[in-house]
This record gives sequence, C-alpha cells and structure tokens, in this order.
Amino acid sequence: MPKVELHCHLDGSLRPSTMLELAREQGVALPRSDATALRAYMRADGTASLEEYLTRFEATIAVLQTPDGIERVAYELVEDVSLENVRYIEVRNAPGLNTRSGLTLDEVMRATLYGLARAEGRFGVQARFILCSLRHWAPDVSLRMAELAVRYKDEGVVAFDLAGAEMGHLAAAHVEAFRYARAHGLHVTCHAGEGAGAGSIAQALYLCGAERIGHGVRAAEDPILMQYLAEQQIPLEMCPTSNVQTCAVESYGEHPLRCYYDAGIPVTINTDNRLISGTTLTDEFLHVAHHLGFTLAELAVCVEHACRGAFLPEHEREQLLLRVRGELRGDAWRPRESQE
Repeated sequence: MPKVELHCHLDGSLRPSTMLELAREQGVALPRSDATALRAYMRADGTASLEEYLTRFEATIAVLQTPDGIERVAYELVEDVSLENVRYIEVRNAPGLNTRSGLTLDEVMRATLYGLARAEGRFGVQARFILCSLRHWAPDVSLRMAELAVRYKDEGVVAFDLAGAEMGHLAAAHVEAFRYARAHGLHVTCHAGEGAGAGSIAQALYLCGAERIGHGVRAAEDPILMQYLAEQQIPLEMCPTSNVQTCAVESYGEHPLRCYYDAGIPVTINTDNRLISGTTLTDEFLHVAHHLGFTLAELAVCVEHACRGAFLPEHEREQLLLRVRGELRGDAWRPRESQE
C-alpha cells in the first residue's frame, strides 16, 4: 500500500548499526556494543510515561553532533521508508539538540536538509522537514527556533512544531514563536494530548494556531473539542505504538483512533520514532487493522487524510493526493483475495 507519514522524529529513527559507527567515530559510549542488543535496549517497552520514554533519546542525540552524522541519518531514514512504499514524509527534529559539540544551528540545518534532499533524489520519496522547539525551553529560545525555520522555508522546511514533555510545560508560553512562524508563511503543528489532557490540545489549537495536532490521544475528554476537530477537519498525527509505550493509552485495542475516525476527524497513522518505538509504518497499519478492525478501504482513507494534511503548497498537495489516490485505487499492491 502506498503510504504517507506526517509524524516521524529524526533523532528517534536511527539504524542501530549507524549509531554504533557514529559512536566509534565520535568517541561516544553507547549502552550496548552490538546492533541487535542496542536495538533491543533502545526500544521503549515498559516505560511508564512520556517523560521516561523521552530519556531514550539521550543515546541517539549523543551521536548526532557532526554534519556527516546528521546528513547520513536523514538520508538513511528516507531510504528506509522508501522500502515501505512511503510516497511522502515529513521528518522533524529539534536542531538545538545537535549543537552540543560546537555545531551552529545553520550547520545542523544544512546537513539535515541536504541529507533529505539527496535521498529524495535517489529514492523518489518526497521529503520535507518540520523544525521543533521543546516545551521546557524558554519562550525566547522557541522564538529563535521559529526564526530559524523561516530562514529555511524555501529549502525544505515546511512547518514549526513544539515537542517534549507536556506536564508543567504549557504551549501557551510559546505563543510568540507560533505567531512568528505563521506570520512568515510557515505551517504549524503541535504535540498535545499525549502526556496531558484535552486542555493541552485546546491551547495548541486556540492559542497557538496549530493546523494539526501531534498525537491528540486525549481529545475525547472534551466533546466540544471533538466537535471542533471534526468540523474544522483538523488532522491528528496518531502514533499507536508510541502511545501505548508512553501510557497515553493502555493497549492497542483501547486506542481512540477508531473512535476519532468514526467521529469524522481526519486521523493519520504514523511511527513517531522507528527505533525507539521499534516499529515501521507498515507495523502501525497492521496494528490498526488487527486491533481496531480497520479495513483496507479505511486504511486507504487514512492515507488520503495524510495527503490532504501534508504541509505542502496546494498544487503539490493536490498532485500528491492524485498520485496516491490513483495507486490506492489500483490493484498492484492489494493481496490476491482483495483483488478477487
């Protein structure tokens, strides 16, 4: 099935073998010394909260401190998703985390965008970048991140995002960064409703102007909010495995994705972090099918939701939708029993 992914973190989606090579080059100590053991260690099964889940990123960020390493990881991520028939992906990262060894923010951005562009040319996957600030950073830092995003909006950056631990870190504190991004032609999305309740989603929408919501798992706590999401057709970037691991939901079967889909909210299916969640986009589609009863036709609708929600110029978004819709209506990807 052709797919589109809107929520994938660069620093959560490294290959373990690449981590080990970069660690040797940079003199970084990792918690495991072979790829199989490292992959198992990095998978966040058994974490009790979003905050605990986020601690896994320390190992990946440690090796993303050189231009070559950042470019390589960006390139390899696009290569990996190409093997799953992903046609378009929005990769996100907080470049402020990649300056610990002296890189400038511009050096981080150039390496990231070059890696994505090089892979797009090689593998045919349209790849764009969402620049993240973090909730626990000071508001003036978020504003600088928004300014950085705007500087690169003609080189592959399509949106500004706010990520990180929700509890005790309100999106409202970062309103100026969102306002700056919107005023300068960037799209905006926001992590919300994952580690905190529906009020966090409301802040992201009403105060920050978010056009999409990262996760949004707890929207159902507020019926008025649910109605607003459906009426305004606000896409939710849902990540089932990650949501189970962060205890945002108890299990795949309890995930609200089905409820939101049936309520007319445009839900999209994403990985969040391929390494840390130990998943692929294909895995996420299978979980949604097996645990929430989604049919192939309903999964295809979710792919179309992602096309419509993509942060692309309107004519490019329409081209993406037409291309993917044409493939979805074809038979080449379908299992034999579906063709019959």
